Parts: sequence; C-alpha cells; structure tokens
Amino acid sequence: MANTKAYAATSPSSGLGPYAFDRRELRADDVAIDIDYCGVCHTDIHFVENDWGVTEYPVVPGHEIVGRVTAVGPEVKDYKVGDLVGVGCMVDSCRTCSACEAGLEQYCLEGMTGTYNGEDRHDGSITFGGYSTSVVVSDRFVVRIPENLDPATAAPILCAGITTYSPLRHYGVSKGHKVGVIGMGGLGHMGVKFAKALGAEVTIFTRSESKVAEAKKQGADHVVISTDEKQMEAVAESFDFMLDTVPVQHDLNPYLNCLKFDGTHILVGLLEPIEPALQAGQLVFKRRVLAGSLIGGMPETQEVLNFCAEHGITCDIEMLDMKNINEAYERMKRGDVKYRFVIDMNTLKES
Repeated sequence: MANTKAYAATSPSSGLGPYAFDRRELRADDVAIDIDYCGVCHTDIHFVENDWGVTEYPVVPGHEIVGRVTAVGPEVKDYKVGDLVGVGCMVDSCRTCSACEAGLEQYCLEGMTGTYNGEDRHDGSITFGGYSTSVVVSDRFVVRIPENLDPATAAPILCAGITTYSPLRHYGVSKGHKVGVIGMGGLGHMGVKFAKALGAEVTIFTRSESKVAEAKKQGADHVVISTDEKQMEAVAESFDFMLDTVPVQHDLNPYLNCLKFDGTHILVGLLEPIEPALQAGQLVFKRRVLAGSLIGGMPETQEVLNFCAEHGITCDIEMLDMKNINEAYERMKRGDVKYRFVIDMNTLKES
C-alpha cells in the first residue's frame, strides 16, 4: 500500500508535519482499512514530545481509528470489503500467554504491540498509527463499529471509552453503587456516561466552579468542588468507587477519604509516581483498595462499542482539520477542548 499520506513528528521539538510512507503488503490474517476518522489522545502528545523517553522517530500517532475495509487477507473470515471497523491502542500481542488467552491482550505477559511506536513482531519495523490515510492490522485487533453509532464520535470510544468502561465493568459497578469521577476531560465525561448507564449514582469531582453546569449536563447526579474543604467533608466515606481520570500528579489522600470501607480508588489517567505521598493508613484502616486499569482487551473493546450503540452513548467531540493538529495539541495542553478532538481524514486525503 504505497504512498500512505500521514502526519509525523521527527524530533521532540519538530511538531507534526506531512509525511509519506508505505504500509506493508497484506499478511494472511490482515485487514486493510481506509481511515475516515482518528481521535486525538493526550498520549499522542506524550509520544510526539518524547515525554516518556521511549519515542522512536519518526512517529505517526493515532490510536482511535475508524474507517472502511478495503481488502482482507485469505485467512480473514469475519470482515469483508466495505465493513465499518475500528482499531484501538494495540495491533498485536503474543496471543499465547494467559492474559491473551483470556482476551486481555492489553496485559500480554510479553507486552502488547502499540498501534504506533511499537515493534512489529514479524519484521521488527516500528508501527505507524492513525494520523494517516490507511492502516493494515491483523483481524484479531480489529473491531466492528455498530452501524447506528456515528463513526466520528465512535473513534474516541476506542481509547477514552474503553479506558473508563473496562474498570467499571471489572469491579462490577451497578445499580445502588455510588461512583465518584475525578476530572471532567475526555476520560471523565465518558466515565460519567458509563457509570450512569450501569445504574450508579454519579458524582463529579472538579476543581472548577465553572464546570458544575457542564457536569450536570453530562449526566452527573452531583458535583463536588474538590478544593472546598466543607464539600469534601460532607461526602467523606460516601463512595463505593472513585474513578480517577486525572493524568498529572495530584493528592490522592482527600479522595481516598471519600471512600467507604472496602471502597476502591481506580487510577486510569496517572502514569507518574504518586506525589504527594500516599497515607497508607487511609487504606489499612478501611480496607480500601488503590487500583489501576489499562484500556481493555479485544472482546471488551467490542463490548463497549455495542454497549454505546445500545444505550445511545457517544463521545463529545470537536472535528479537526489535519493541518491544524499542532494548534490542537496546544489547546489540549490548556484543557481547551470538550472533550476530544477527532481528525477528519478527508482533510489529509485531499491535501
């Protein structure tokens, strides 16, 4: 698949610009996809700017991909040309370890292969992501987009959606539970929608008074201003679960105090050391759990898409012209997007 148009970064300070490369020829189990939409995740910024020190340049980001099948390998049975499909955060795994056999490929004991900046297990090449006109992926790592989901708003479900859905399902959130959602960004607003659809009573924790009305609009039953000590005291020991979507260092201790005994605080945004230090007594004396969760396996990714179709859940998005991606990154750093940018790939194809 020659002459694939893309946007890539070539160094930590280069920003993103036009780039061309060749996608591989189809292997027996591959699906070729013409990309229509690609969501923009904050992880993309981390890789473009090498914040984690692991980026291989050039890097073509994008792991919230929706498009149409254009060709399939001879062993592919579940997809055909014209199908509306998606590709999320991973494109391969070892497929044989206990995690992979359980459909939890994100926890592959040998490490999953990322949709971009990963090492192809067959030829050792570095994977390029969805800021491009096409992609080639093994059928195991392709999901079907339900026809009654808008494809543009479905794209972020493949990362922001599954990241919040998976822990809520894993821990059995259901009717009668009280769930606190910390943060009101791309992950947080999806967490509210999922927790509500699962039957929980949902409270948004935000630092900003200006977000109260928006939180209610998203479906939250209550809003707590986390910088207000009286409001925090009023909800002490109230929650079964706290879904923590904040991606930067923040004090977990006030939120742990909001959990009932046997409550669970779930990290889905923070990948850095916890700072300030955790007061272990908050866990020990109430048998509370501090947990983490990473996206979802392929069966659960299909499940969340079907769940969204059934419950009419979409991600709130702002459509983006590919040429404006660097400006979009700066806006994301400022928190100036409600709540996910999605690139219209026609703007790249026609450029």
